[in-house]
Amino acid sequence: MQKSSEPQWTILDLVKWTAAYFKSRQIDSPRLTAELLLSHVLGVKRIDLYVRFDQPLAPAELAVFKQLIKRRVNREPLAYILGHKDFWDLSFTVDANVLIPRPETEFLVEAALERIPQEVGARPMKILELGTGSGAVIISIAAKRPAHLFYASDTDCCALAVARENAVRNWVAGHIRFFAANWLAAVSQGPVFDLIVSNPPYIPFAEISHLAPEICRHEPETALDGGPDGLSAIRHIIESAPFHMRPGGTLLLEIGNAHRKRVEKLLEIRSGVDFIRSIKDYAGWDRVVEAACET
Repeated sequence: MQKSSEPQWTILDLVKWTAAYFKSRQIDSPRLTAELLLSHVLGVKRIDLYVRFDQPLAPAELAVFKQLIKRRVNREPLAYILGHKDFWDLSFTVDANVLIPRPETEFLVEAALERIPQEVGARPMKILELGTGSGAVIISIAAKRPAHLFYASDTDCCALAVARENAVRNWVAGHIRFFAANWLAAVSQGPVFDLIVSNPPYIPFAEISHLAPEICRHEPETALDGGPDGLSAIRHIIESAPFHMRPGGTLLLEIGNAHRKRVEKLLEIRSGVDFIRSIKDYAGWDRVVEAACET
């Protein structure tokens, strides 16, 4: 992409060159990534590139595009570069302060929605998400069940700022109370919540450095680090959540793909909680564990 007396770079030229360059650098989905970055620079939908392939880029646009290529080759996640990520049927602002929402976490949302009726009965349910990050989980639930009461916590104030922005972006800001807390430390003792959900950190610390560069170099370590065995946060939640749940309330936890038996064991030895089921993701891995507070 050297500047010369040759004709200006057109959209088609750039897509082809960038896709080949990304492929040579082992970047996933090279053509798609090139098109998404270019449409972002031009402020158009990706499909619009196909009817404007012969359009040349202005020097300023080309300079911005070059910078985005460098960022992606440095393995910065595409979602951080674009500034947003689709999840469930919504779009969320994301930055380096929050974990990028994964498709498998949609199973956590789906399981929660199964437990929350559309209509309010004698009283609205109270639903709490622990470690909300971008807010993708609690916002997706609240958008589908707005008649109920929603709460979400995170230890990171920067993450909470992103979550609040996403609540406004997705028209549910008035339905969710966000607050800073180390898990349940700031929640008063007593049976308050009908449903507690969490996608806690569950990667064993020693494994984080072996993850894809997009993850270990760029995503927040606090959202990944599950301690020596990956269960530190899960163990803490299982121990403390029953003190804050109504009788018959439900606890939903996203887990690592090898954690089901150990999480079931933790539930078995925790009095007041009964294991119900595990839910597999599209790859066939156990992804969500559901437990109930005894009535």
